[in-house]
Amino acid sequence: MPRLAPTDIDGVAGQTDPVARNRAITQSYHELSLTIRERTGPVANWCAFAAWASRQAGDTIRGDDARRLLARTIDDVGAGAAADGVVTTLHGLGARPEVVEIRRTLRGVFDVGAVAATAADAVARGNRKVFAEIGRHFAEFIESRLDDTTPDDAALARFIDSLRPGDPPDGQQLLRLAFAHLYAALFETDRIRRIELVLLSDLEIGLHEQTRLQPEIAEALNVAVPDAREIGDRLMKGLFPWGGWVARFRIGLRRLLGGKTPLDRALEHFVNEVRSKLRHALTEHVMTLELANGERLRLGQDHVGTFPPETANPQLPELITLIARIDPTPDSARASGATDWADFDERMHFIADLFRARALDVGLFQRPGA
Repeated sequence: MPRLAPTDIDGVAGQTDPVARNRAITQSYHELSLTIRERTGPVANWCAFAAWASRQAGDTIRGDDARRLLARTIDDVGAGAAADGVVTTLHGLGARPEVVEIRRTLRGVFDVGAVAATAADAVARGNRKVFAEIGRHFAEFIESRLDDTTPDDAALARFIDSLRPGDPPDGQQLLRLAFAHLYAALFETDRIRRIELVLLSDLEIGLHEQTRLQPEIAEALNVAVPDAREIGDRLMKGLFPWGGWVARFRIGLRRLLGGKTPLDRALEHFVNEVRSKLRHALTEHVMTLELANGERLRLGQDHVGTFPPETANPQLPELITLIARIDPTPDSARASGATDWADFDERMHFIADLFRARALDVGLFQRPGA
């Protein structure tokens, strides 16, 4: 299989169609992972994990599943108790339509497509940003250092010096460490130590990557919905005679005299319920990782698997130190589920356990589907 060059990475990252670009990124990560495996053996390198994560990102980028999920969520909230309070309040103000029509109008206020599109755009930008940086550095590493038959410290130093010092998101100190450890793994004859060096490299890259991705992840899960007063105005115009000017006058007067009206309070409760449910639904969608053979990991649950003997009791001092930094339960995969994927510490805990548990999963080297 021909090796990907840094210019190949640039070409993929430069594609403007986010769906086509995501497919090309996924395939490129897969090819990079196989090339690295030629030297390190069947221990999962970071690119192997990245290929499957990129594949999963494609589901969000395409958007169809997310739109259907969000539409169902709006329907559920529109049929629930929070919507009942809005309907009752509107009827008390003189709204004439039947309950079913009010609920339909209430659901129609929310632009599910816009919410899904915001998440898709954020995920697509994050997918591209990480690939353009880390994918290119892997291609550079492969091109310049993978074929070394004996360690060349001076040549490695030249490669490392091409990476910026300092902490992420702007610095690349973690990548400098990661590629140094990956290079050491190329020449390590002790199987366990080689596995630990690749795992250490994976975790260092993962920590850099997730720091860089924090803004896009938070944006993807941040659900923007209209505020209560905007929804109230739209309901008045759509459900009351003459655009609801009489009811709106009464509400406006009430606000001047005493602050929030019963409709304001009912709508605020409803909007908060919608926002919470949409974020939960979107989080559930984003926090699913499908691996080889149809295995699906729910990132909010503790079932990444158990640690194999090769990674259960690390001996490499740098690996022990890093695991202690990012994993509050370093002796097991318990409590690894991330209930909020936008929470950096929870996310890194899950990733640390995932990388350790699946370090020898040869299924990660299979080609991810579209």
